[in-house]
Formats: sequence, C-alpha cells, structure tokens
Amino acid sequence: MLGIYGLGGVGKTIIAKAVYNKIFDRFDRSCFLEDVREKSQINNGIIQLQETLLSKILQDPYLKVDSVPQGTELIMDRFCHTRLLLILDDVDKSNQIDKFLGSYDWFSSGSRIIITTRDKQVLTTLGKDRLVYEIKELDQREAYELFSLHAFQMNKPGEEYLEVAKQIIHYANGLPLALKSNRF
Repeated sequence: MLGIYGLGGVGKTIIAKAVYNKIFDRFDRSCFLEDVREKSQINNGIIQLQETLLSKILQDPYLKVDSVPQGTELIMDRFCHTRLLLILDDVDKSNQIDKFLGSYDWFSSGSRIIITTRDKQVLTTLGKDRLVYEIKELDQREAYELFSLHAFQMNKPGEEYLEVAKQIIHYANGLPLALKSNRF
C-alpha cells in the first residue's frame, strides 16, 4: 500500500501515472481508476467504478455489478490469486477505499495498491504496513523554471516578460499544473 497526498494541482496523478506506466507490466493485471472522488458522487458511481475495475482486470466488457457489496465481494473473489497493480486516483473518503479493497489481505502477495488523495486522513485507514508520501508545491526557483520552460521554451523569459512571469508564478503558488496551464 502506498498513499500519495497533497494539494490539488500539485501533480499526484501525474506521479501515479508515471509509476503505473513504468511498472504495470510486472504484474498479472493492472488498472488505473481515475477521478474516484468525482465519479463516486454520481448515482451508482461506486458500482460503475467497481464494474470498470472488474472489467479491466478480468477483460470482460459485459460484466455487471448490481450492488456495492456484490462488487466488493467479486473483487475479493477474483483478485485474491492475482498479482495486481491498482491505482485509486483522487480518493476523498476512506469508505471509497473500502468498497474496492475491503480487507487489505485479500490481494495476492506482490500486489501493489497506490492511492492519491488531497486528504492525508483518508490514508490512515490503510493499516500499519502502508507508506505515505506528501507531494509539496514547487519552491520559487522550481516554479520559475517550469513556467519558463512551458511558456517560453527556455529556462527563463526575456526581460520584457519578467514582471508578468513573476506575477503568474506568485498567482500559481507553486502548483505545477497551474504553471503548465495553457490558460496563461
């Protein structure tokens, strides 16, 4: 179990995707479930997420789940002998994790579960064998360099853009996704 937490826009999902892309082929099956917080809020959202997880892992696009408890049980039954890489992205409630993971000893030895969240408290339910990392905002120098690379394709802007670059960096407050945005 690995938890990654930090402010929205700090790059948790990008880090989780990079890790996923680098190691997914070391597992029997893998799944990246994005936007758990947002998708859970719609009607039957957890059921749809459970269906997505089960369909991807079992490679059955027609698999249907009738209820959350049934989905949780199917996950337990089907994944207990599978080395699985599972990413739960943007989780905001502990019970969302429980709907996918139930008892954490369900998964086969060698499985890896990575959870991204804005709220460190969500990760406290993962048990004592978890690793938790905080992703922090960029410092001024890092923010300046990232913005300059994306806005000007160089390490620093020309003199004519220096003041506006400083204002944007201050406004973005060290959040990488804001600094890379095409909206500036």
